[in-house]
Amino acid sequence: MFTTLARIIKYGFQNFWRNGLVSFATILVLLLAVIVFQGMMLFGEIGRQAIDAVQDKIDISVYFVSNAPEDEILRLKEALLTLSEVKSVDYVSKEEALELFKERHADDPTISQAIEELEENPLRASLNIKAQDPNQYSLIAGFLEGDASQNIIQEVSYSQNQVVIDRLAKVLSLSRKIGVLLTLVCATVAIIISFNTIILAIYSNKEEIAIMRLVGASNAFIRGPYVIVGIVYGVIAVLAAMIIMAPFIYAASPYVSVFITGMNLWGFFLGSFFKFLGYNLLFGVGIGVISSVIVIRKYLEI
Repeated sequence: MFTTLARIIKYGFQNFWRNGLVSFATILVLLLAVIVFQGMMLFGEIGRQAIDAVQDKIDISVYFVSNAPEDEILRLKEALLTLSEVKSVDYVSKEEALELFKERHADDPTISQAIEELEENPLRASLNIKAQDPNQYSLIAGFLEGDASQNIIQEVSYSQNQVVIDRLAKVLSLSRKIGVLLTLVCATVAIIISFNTIILAIYSNKEEIAIMRLVGASNAFIRGPYVIVGIVYGVIAVLAAMIIMAPFIYAASPYVSVFITGMNLWGFFLGSFFKFLGYNLLFGVGIGVISSVIVIRKYLEI
Protein backbone atom coordinates (compact mmCIF):
# COMPACT_ATOMS: atom_id res chain seq x y z
CA MET A 1 0.00 0.00 0.00
CA PHE A 2 2.81 2.44 0.92
CA THR A 3 4.61 1.55 -2.30
CA THR A 4 1.48 2.32 -4.34
CA LEU A 5 0.99 5.62 -2.52
CA ALA A 6 4.63 6.56 -3.09
CA ARG A 7 4.26 5.84 -6.81
CA ILE A 8 1.06 7.90 -7.02
CA ILE A 9 2.82 10.86 -5.36
CA LYS A 10 5.85 10.42 -7.62
CA TYR A 11 3.73 10.38 -10.80
CA GLY A 12 1.79 13.37 -9.49
CA PHE A 13 4.94 15.49 -9.17
CA GLN A 14 6.10 14.29 -12.59
CA ASN A 15 2.85 15.51 -14.14
CA PHE A 16 3.23 18.81 -12.27
CA TRP A 17 6.74 19.47 -13.65
CA ARG A 18 5.90 18.10 -17.10
CA ASN A 19 3.31 20.87 -17.58
CA GLY A 20 5.36 23.52 -15.79
CA LEU A 21 4.16 26.64 -17.64
CA VAL A 22 0.48 25.73 -17.41
CA SER A 23 0.93 24.72 -13.77
CA PHE A 24 2.50 28.12 -13.05
CA ALA A 25 -0.46 29.92 -14.63
CA THR A 26 -2.90 27.81 -12.61
CA ILE A 27 -1.05 28.57 -9.37
CA LEU A 28 -1.10 32.32 -10.13
CA VAL A 29 -4.88 32.34 -10.52
CA LEU A 30 -5.34 30.14 -7.47
CA LEU A 31 -2.98 32.47 -5.58
CA LEU A 32 -5.23 35.42 -6.40
CA ALA A 33 -8.27 33.54 -5.09
CA VAL A 34 -6.46 32.65 -1.85
CA ILE A 35 -5.29 36.26 -1.32
CA VAL A 36 -8.88 37.49 -1.70
CA PHE A 37 -9.99 34.82 0.77
CA GLN A 38 -7.29 35.91 3.25
CA GLY A 39 -8.35 39.53 2.82
CA MET A 40 -11.92 38.56 3.69
CA MET A 41 -10.77 36.87 6.90
CA LEU A 42 -8.66 39.86 7.94
CA PHE A 43 -11.34 42.38 7.05
CA GLY A 44 -13.87 40.37 9.01
CA GLU A 45 -11.68 40.59 12.14
CA ILE A 46 -11.06 44.31 11.64
CA GLY A 47 -14.78 44.91 11.20
CA ARG A 48 -15.66 42.88 14.30
CA GLN A 49 -13.22 44.81 16.47
CA ALA A 50 -14.33 48.14 14.97
CA ILE A 51 -17.94 47.39 15.87
CA ASP A 52 -16.90 46.25 19.37
CA ALA A 53 -14.91 49.48 19.89
CA VAL A 54 -17.84 51.67 18.86
CA GLN A 55 -20.34 49.50 20.70
CA ASP A 56 -18.43 50.03 23.98
CA LYS A 57 -19.16 53.76 23.66
CA ILE A 58 -22.87 53.31 23.10
CA ASP A 59 -25.26 53.54 26.00
CA ILE A 60 -28.58 54.91 27.16
CA SER A 61 -28.26 57.68 29.72
CA VAL A 62 -31.24 58.13 32.03
CA TYR A 63 -31.24 61.48 33.85
CA PHE A 64 -33.43 62.00 36.91
CA VAL A 65 -35.11 65.06 38.38
CA SER A 66 -33.06 66.85 41.04
CA ASN A 67 -35.21 65.64 43.95
CA ALA A 68 -35.44 62.00 42.83
CA PRO A 69 -35.12 59.61 45.83
CA GLU A 70 -32.00 57.47 45.60
CA ASP A 71 -33.87 54.32 46.63
CA GLU A 72 -36.22 54.78 43.64
CA ILE A 73 -33.24 55.14 41.30
CA LEU A 74 -31.63 52.01 42.72
CA ARG A 75 -34.94 50.13 42.38
CA LEU A 76 -35.02 51.03 38.69
CA LYS A 77 -31.39 49.91 38.35
CA GLU A 78 -32.23 46.48 39.81
CA ALA A 79 -35.27 46.20 37.53
CA LEU A 80 -33.10 46.95 34.49
CA LEU A 81 -30.52 44.34 35.49
CA THR A 82 -33.23 41.65 35.36
CA LEU A 83 -33.69 42.27 31.61
CA SER A 84 -31.84 39.82 29.38
CA GLU A 85 -31.08 42.66 26.94
CA VAL A 86 -29.11 44.65 29.54
CA LYS A 87 -25.37 44.05 29.85
CA SER A 88 -24.60 46.52 32.64
CA VAL A 89 -26.06 49.49 34.53
CA ASP A 90 -23.87 52.12 36.22
CA TYR A 91 -25.35 54.52 38.76
CA VAL A 92 -23.80 58.00 38.94
CA SER A 93 -25.02 60.09 41.87
CA LYS A 94 -25.23 63.89 41.76
CA GLU A 95 -22.08 64.15 43.87
CA GLU A 96 -20.16 61.74 41.65
CA ALA A 97 -21.36 63.60 38.54
CA LEU A 98 -20.06 66.86 40.00
CA GLU A 99 -16.66 65.35 40.84
CA LEU A 100 -16.34 63.90 37.34
CA PHE A 101 -17.27 67.27 35.85
CA LYS A 102 -14.62 69.02 37.97
CA GLU A 103 -11.95 66.50 36.93
CA ARG A 104 -12.89 66.85 33.27
CA HIS A 105 -12.58 70.67 33.40
CA ALA A 106 -9.71 70.93 35.89
CA ASP A 107 -7.60 72.79 33.32
CA ASP A 108 -10.29 75.43 32.68
CA PRO A 109 -10.13 78.02 35.50
CA THR A 110 -13.27 79.84 34.32
CA ILE A 111 -15.47 76.74 34.61
CA SER A 112 -13.80 75.68 37.87
CA GLN A 113 -14.47 79.10 39.41
CA ALA A 114 -18.08 79.09 38.21
CA ILE A 115 -18.66 75.68 39.82
CA GLU A 116 -17.19 76.86 43.12
CA GLU A 117 -19.51 79.87 43.18
CA LEU A 118 -22.66 77.76 42.77
CA GLU A 119 -24.68 77.32 45.94
CA GLU A 120 -26.07 73.92 44.97
CA ASN A 121 -25.15 71.05 42.68
CA PRO A 122 -26.74 71.69 39.25
CA LEU A 123 -25.97 68.19 37.93
CA ARG A 124 -28.40 65.30 38.03
CA ALA A 125 -28.09 61.68 39.04
CA SER A 126 -28.09 59.25 36.14
CA LEU A 127 -28.03 55.61 35.05
CA ASN A 128 -25.77 54.58 32.17
CA ILE A 129 -27.14 51.44 30.53
CA LYS A 130 -25.28 49.18 28.10
CA ALA A 131 -27.11 46.57 26.07
CA GLN A 132 -25.93 43.09 25.07
CA ASP A 133 -26.53 44.05 21.43
CA PRO A 134 -26.86 47.51 19.82
CA ASN A 135 -30.19 46.51 18.27
CA GLN A 136 -31.69 46.03 21.75
CA TYR A 137 -31.56 49.65 22.89
CA SER A 138 -35.02 50.31 21.53
CA LEU A 139 -36.40 47.50 23.74
CA ILE A 140 -34.69 49.01 26.80
CA ALA A 141 -36.06 52.46 25.94
CA GLY A 142 -39.52 50.93 25.66
CA PHE A 143 -39.14 49.38 29.12
CA LEU A 144 -38.18 52.76 30.59
CA GLU A 145 -41.20 54.43 29.02
CA GLY A 146 -43.54 51.90 30.63
CA ASP A 147 -41.85 51.75 34.04
CA ALA A 148 -43.47 53.21 37.16
CA SER A 149 -40.42 55.44 37.68
CA GLN A 150 -41.49 57.76 34.86
CA ASN A 151 -42.31 60.48 37.42
CA ILE A 152 -38.67 60.76 38.51
CA ILE A 153 -37.13 60.45 35.02
CA GLN A 154 -36.34 63.78 33.40
CA GLU A 155 -34.64 62.62 30.21
CA VAL A 156 -33.68 59.42 28.38
CA SER A 157 -31.05 59.89 25.68
CA TYR A 158 -29.41 57.64 23.14
CA SER A 159 -25.74 58.00 22.32
CA GLN A 160 -25.11 59.44 18.87
CA ASN A 161 -22.73 56.53 18.34
CA GLN A 162 -25.77 54.35 17.69
CA VAL A 163 -26.11 56.06 14.30
CA VAL A 164 -22.41 55.46 13.65
CA ILE A 165 -22.55 51.75 14.44
CA ASP A 166 -25.65 51.25 12.30
CA ARG A 167 -23.89 52.83 9.34
CA LEU A 168 -20.69 50.91 10.06
CA ALA A 169 -22.60 47.63 10.20
CA LYS A 170 -24.18 48.39 6.81
CA VAL A 171 -20.80 49.22 5.26
CA LEU A 172 -19.26 46.03 6.66
CA SER A 173 -22.20 43.95 5.45
CA LEU A 174 -21.84 45.36 1.94
CA SER A 175 -18.06 44.87 2.02
CA ARG A 176 -18.47 41.23 3.08
CA LYS A 177 -20.90 40.61 0.20
CA ILE A 178 -18.45 42.16 -2.26
CA GLY A 179 -15.62 40.07 -0.76
CA VAL A 180 -17.64 36.86 -1.06
CA LEU A 181 -18.47 37.71 -4.68
CA LEU A 182 -14.81 38.38 -5.51
CA THR A 183 -13.76 35.13 -3.83
CA LEU A 184 -16.37 33.16 -5.79
CA VAL A 185 -15.27 34.76 -9.07
CA CYS A 186 -11.58 34.05 -8.39
CA ALA A 187 -12.35 30.51 -7.22
CA THR A 188 -14.44 29.84 -10.34
CA VAL A 189 -11.68 31.11 -12.63
CA ALA A 190 -9.11 29.03 -10.71
CA ILE A 191 -11.26 25.88 -11.05
CA ILE A 192 -11.75 26.45 -14.79
CA ILE A 193 -8.01 26.89 -15.35
CA SER A 194 -7.31 23.84 -13.17
CA PHE A 195 -9.76 21.90 -15.35
CA ASN A 196 -7.88 22.86 -18.49
CA THR A 197 -4.48 22.15 -16.92
CA ILE A 198 -5.46 18.66 -15.78
CA ILE A 199 -7.26 17.88 -19.04
CA LEU A 200 -4.08 18.89 -20.90
CA ALA A 201 -2.04 16.61 -18.62
CA ILE A 202 -4.46 13.72 -19.21
CA TYR A 203 -4.36 14.03 -22.99
CA SER A 204 -0.58 14.33 -23.00
CA ASN A 205 -0.45 11.06 -21.01
CA LYS A 206 -3.20 9.35 -23.01
CA GLU A 207 -1.04 6.47 -24.19
CA GLU A 208 0.46 5.98 -20.74
CA ILE A 209 -3.03 5.80 -19.18
CA ALA A 210 -4.15 3.31 -21.84
CA ILE A 211 -1.17 1.07 -21.04
CA MET A 212 -1.97 1.28 -17.31
CA ARG A 213 -5.50 0.10 -18.03
CA LEU A 214 -4.24 -2.78 -20.18
CA VAL A 215 -1.99 -4.03 -17.38
CA GLY A 216 -4.86 -3.84 -14.90
CA ALA A 217 -4.15 -0.60 -13.03
CA SER A 218 -7.08 0.52 -10.89
CA ASN A 219 -8.97 3.74 -11.46
CA ALA A 220 -7.64 5.00 -8.12
CA PHE A 221 -4.04 4.46 -9.27
CA ILE A 222 -4.71 6.29 -12.55
CA ARG A 223 -6.65 9.10 -10.89
CA GLY A 224 -4.32 9.54 -7.91
CA PRO A 225 -1.46 11.46 -9.58
CA TYR A 226 -3.86 14.09 -10.90
CA VAL A 227 -5.41 14.56 -7.46
CA ILE A 228 -1.86 15.01 -6.14
CA VAL A 229 -1.36 17.71 -8.77
CA GLY A 230 -4.45 19.53 -7.49
CA ILE A 231 -3.14 19.31 -3.92
CA VAL A 232 0.25 20.66 -5.00
CA TYR A 233 -1.44 23.61 -6.74
CA GLY A 234 -3.36 24.46 -3.57
CA VAL A 235 -0.44 24.08 -1.15
CA ILE A 236 1.94 26.19 -3.26
CA ALA A 237 -0.69 28.90 -3.77
CA VAL A 238 -1.48 29.08 -0.04
CA LEU A 239 2.16 29.18 1.07
CA ALA A 240 2.93 31.87 -1.53
CA ALA A 241 -0.12 33.88 -0.39
CA MET A 242 0.96 33.67 3.27
CA ILE A 243 4.48 34.86 2.37
CA ILE A 244 3.15 37.71 0.22
CA MET A 245 0.52 38.87 2.72
CA ALA A 246 2.70 38.75 5.87
CA PRO A 247 4.75 41.93 5.18
CA PHE A 248 1.62 43.83 4.11
CA ILE A 249 -0.16 42.83 7.33
CA TYR A 250 2.89 43.86 9.39
CA ALA A 251 3.11 47.23 7.61
CA ALA A 252 -0.64 47.91 7.91
CA SER A 253 -0.90 46.98 11.60
CA PRO A 254 0.23 50.37 13.06
CA TYR A 255 -2.21 52.26 10.82
CA VAL A 256 -5.10 49.98 11.77
CA SER A 257 -4.35 50.48 15.48
CA VAL A 258 -4.65 54.26 15.00
CA PHE A 259 -8.23 53.94 13.79
CA ILE A 260 -9.23 51.06 16.09
CA THR A 261 -7.77 51.40 19.58
CA GLY A 262 -6.39 48.12 20.88
CA MET A 263 -6.49 46.43 17.47
CA ASN A 264 -3.20 44.61 16.77
CA LEU A 265 -3.54 43.17 13.27
CA TRP A 266 -0.05 41.66 13.27
CA GLY A 267 -0.66 40.11 16.69
CA PHE A 268 -3.95 38.64 15.46
CA PHE A 269 -2.17 37.19 12.42
CA LEU A 270 0.57 35.59 14.52
CA GLY A 271 -1.80 34.41 17.24
CA SER A 272 -4.16 32.82 14.71
CA PHE A 273 -1.43 31.71 12.28
CA PHE A 274 -2.19 27.99 12.29
CA LYS A 275 -5.95 28.55 12.23
CA PHE A 276 -5.42 31.05 9.42
CA LEU A 277 -3.19 28.60 7.55
CA GLY A 278 -5.67 25.76 8.06
CA TYR A 279 -8.62 27.67 6.60
CA ASN A 280 -6.53 28.80 3.65
CA LEU A 281 -5.29 25.27 2.97
CA LEU A 282 -8.85 24.01 3.15
CA PHE A 283 -9.89 26.65 0.62
CA GLY A 284 -6.90 26.42 -1.74
CA VAL A 285 -6.39 22.65 -1.68
CA GLY A 286 -10.17 22.18 -1.86
CA ILE A 287 -10.33 24.06 -5.17
CA GLY A 288 -7.43 22.04 -6.59
CA VAL A 289 -8.76 18.65 -5.46
CA ILE A 290 -12.39 19.31 -6.47
CA SER A 291 -11.39 20.41 -9.96
CA SER A 292 -9.07 17.38 -10.29
CA VAL A 293 -11.69 14.86 -9.16
CA ILE A 294 -14.40 16.26 -11.45
CA VAL A 295 -12.16 16.24 -14.52
CA ILE A 296 -10.73 12.76 -13.86
CA ARG A 297 -14.14 11.22 -13.27
CA LYS A 298 -15.38 12.72 -16.51
CA TYR A 299 -12.36 11.37 -18.39
CA LEU A 300 -12.69 7.87 -16.97
CA GLU A 301 -16.29 7.72 -18.18
CA ILE A 302 -15.25 8.32 -21.77
